[in-house]
Amino acid sequence: MELKDKVEVTFHAGVLTIGGTIVEIAYKDSHIFFDFGTEFRPGLDLPDENLQTLLDNGLIPELKGLYDLRFNYEYKGDETKDYAHTAVFISHSHLDHTRMINYLDSDISMYALEATAEVVSMLNQNGDFLLPSPFESEKAFTRKITAVAPYGKIQVSDIEVQLVPVDHDAYGACGMIITVAGRKIAYTGDLRLHGYNPEDTEKFTELAYKADMMIMEGVSISFPERKPVKVACPIHSENALIAGFVQLQKVNPERQITFNAYPANVQRFSEMAKQSIRQIVLTADMALLLKKLFDQDVAYYKENVEQDTSLLDKTLEVDYVDLLADKTNYIWQVTDNFDKLQAGGLYIHSDAAPLGDFDPTYEKFLALLNSNAIEFVRMACSGHATPDDLDKIVRLTKPQLLIPIHSYHPEKLENPYGERILPHRGQKLLL
Repeated sequence: MELKDKVEVTFHAGVLTIGGTIVEIAYKDSHIFFDFGTEFRPGLDLPDENLQTLLDNGLIPELKGLYDLRFNYEYKGDETKDYAHTAVFISHSHLDHTRMINYLDSDISMYALEATAEVVSMLNQNGDFLLPSPFESEKAFTRKITAVAPYGKIQVSDIEVQLVPVDHDAYGACGMIITVAGRKIAYTGDLRLHGYNPEDTEKFTELAYKADMMIMEGVSISFPERKPVKVACPIHSENALIAGFVQLQKVNPERQITFNAYPANVQRFSEMAKQSIRQIVLTADMALLLKKLFDQDVAYYKENVEQDTSLLDKTLEVDYVDLLADKTNYIWQVTDNFDKLQAGGLYIHSDAAPLGDFDPTYEKFLALLNSNAIEFVRMACSGHATPDDLDKIVRLTKPQLLIPIHSYHPEKLENPYGERILPHRGQKLLL
């Protein structure tokens, strides 16, 4: 194969950091990208989140021909080639993989698994999940995502992409198997083995077996310096978290109990509703998501009177005033107005925002609860494979070349079965 026909893999973002992964695979007249999020660095205190501001602060990379033409963006990178075929693939709904999709040129096709396409659209129904397009009048505008069935394959000229479900804390997550020029490239997206669907990750490793290149997340090996966070009980799986959620209700029979979790983890909300001792009450938005995805009916309340709840069972609506007064019957999701909760109540924080001490709003949030004598209990279960499971996934796949990304310490992920390269941002590898 001549040099001009080599497969080029470029790591535009998501290297030596967590989030904002953007990788490009190019061959002949075609190229694809995954994912399309932004880095989370609130300490920058940006004046706005316009395209140029994000570029100037390094939160997104210079990309030729990807951004909406209406931005009048002037590309300042080194790429000179124009491609006949371009596509973007999204591995899952978390913001660090999706947040800037509305900045993408509308002529470029974007693909994700069916569940991810549905979740992204639902989470952005109020226009406050994704970065809003400055060119669309509709507040809740979400650019088109073509839904793909599990294990479906998309052909972009000579590049084939198979979307393979994996276990993660975002419902509908996938990894990708890219086949091009006789090469097999595996991209894990974010994945784990301790959630509701570990068999999905195991199936992915089978399809990725002996890949010429495996691009792999390494979140769990990023924070050796962090102090352990006190939790109600050891939590090593999603099932253990639900068990702890139920146990807290048993030992607090006469106390206001509220909770929140990350909205993309729809399966966790579903299991909470199924196994809760008290009547669980979700926000109308979350109840609608469960209804659409699982046809599951759950009690709900309106966070504002204008919410459209026409698809929900009216008999399951609970008045917000009744929730505020209750101590024994309900356990309910709270996303705002924490100052209205009863003094002496219990609040369960289950991977909800703010996510942790790296977020400047986290300490303020804890102080607000503490000022009202509300007990804070953190019940978390990581969406990312443990260090041991990362090693297991490498062992099961035996990649010829391993590329650890999406981590502050990618050097801790080794490959006994072949080579390993630790890329820098903007680096291009030939395969």
